[in-house]
Order: sequence, then C-alpha cells, then structure tokens
Amino acid sequence: MSTILVVDDEPIVRDVVVRYLERDGFHTVQAASGDEAQRLLERQPPSLVVLDVMLPGIDGFELCRWIRARSDLPIVMLTARGEETDRIVGLELGADDYLTKPFSPRELAVRVRNLLRRAARPSLESVRGLEFGDVEINAVTREVRKGGGLLKLTLKEFDLLLFLAAHPRRVFTRHDLMDRVWGYRSALDTGTVTVHIRRLREKIEDDPARPLHLETVWGVGYRFRP
Repeated sequence: MSTILVVDDEPIVRDVVVRYLERDGFHTVQAASGDEAQRLLERQPPSLVVLDVMLPGIDGFELCRWIRARSDLPIVMLTARGEETDRIVGLELGADDYLTKPFSPRELAVRVRNLLRRAARPSLESVRGLEFGDVEINAVTREVRKGGGLLKLTLKEFDLLLFLAAHPRRVFTRHDLMDRVWGYRSALDTGTVTVHIRRLREKIEDDPARPLHLETVWGVGYRFRP
C-alpha cells in the first residue's frame, strides 16, 4: 500500500484530502508544518508528498528543495488561486505537479494515482536503451547519463524526456504532453510542460539557449531531434 504524506497547516484541507486518498486505498500520514514533515520524511520516506506552499516554519518551497536534493520522491504542490509565480517556482524546484486552491480532492486523488502508477510500472521502452550524442537513457533503471556522469532527474523530467526521445522528430503540443506524460488534459494551463522542458534543457543540452535535441516548434509545441 502506497503511503502519502499530506502537508498542510489547514486541518480542514488535510482532513478532506486524507479522506479521499484513503477512500482510494492509500495509507496517509499528516503534517501541519514543514518542520514536522521534514521529521517524518527523515524517519520513514513516503511514496509521494502532497505539499502546500504556505506553511509555518519551513515553507513548501524550502521543503520541496530539501526533498529534491535527496530523492526523486514525487511531489504534488498546492498553491493559492491565481498565484502563478508560486506554481512556476514550485515546478522549478522540482515539483512534479500542482493544483491551485480551491481544488477538487477527486482530481488530486487521480493525479496522485497517475504519478504513482508511472513511477512504479516499467517503461514501454524498457526493452532497449536510447542514446543520442553523449546522453544515454536507460529505461529499465530509469537513469540518464551525460558524458558518463549520472544526471539527477525528477520523476516527470525522466518520463517527459523518455517519451519525447522514444518518438523522435514528432511534434507534440503541450496539451498532448500533459495527456501522454502526466495522464490528464489541462484546459487552462500547460505551464508545467514549459517548466519541465526548460529544466531538461539545463541538464542535457550543452547550451540550453540553443538546444540541439529538445526543440521548440513555435506556435505548436516541442519535438525531440536525435
């Protein structure tokens, strides 16, 4: 049974999220502050973290940065309505997904399930590795190496890179990628894809400003050029 750590200083929000997650068969652990969440994470890492941005003590951004420096644990961040800056910062720090408050707890449960399913199942490309230049993608071990050195990619960064590399030269819109990689379509915002592409370029491209592999097709979306 997957364990979900729910970090939010609002008891009502925690109770609603926990109720929906447990109804879906997840085991949950709760924390009302960043400091409490950090202690729980050090004691027994969960399968996924649902993390609010506004927390007493260590805030959500700092905790996200702390988690990402130690693991690729999936993170879903909760941000206030309309705070686009918070969403972008959270994604830049390594969050895999986000929801804005007020949100549908049913939708949150679906996103949690999709993230965990993608983290647990073998890739469709697991029968072979992918290589382009000095970058190697191992779909079995979920590792990416550049020049022989191991790169630190989050769950969704790896999924996005593998998906694009497995479909070379094919152009995908942001909505396509939300659907195929994240497992749902967002009618309002696809900034998640943009941020993940930018982070991937910083890690695999020699010059992120002039990417050789992760190309932007202006007005359409992105494609991978091997």
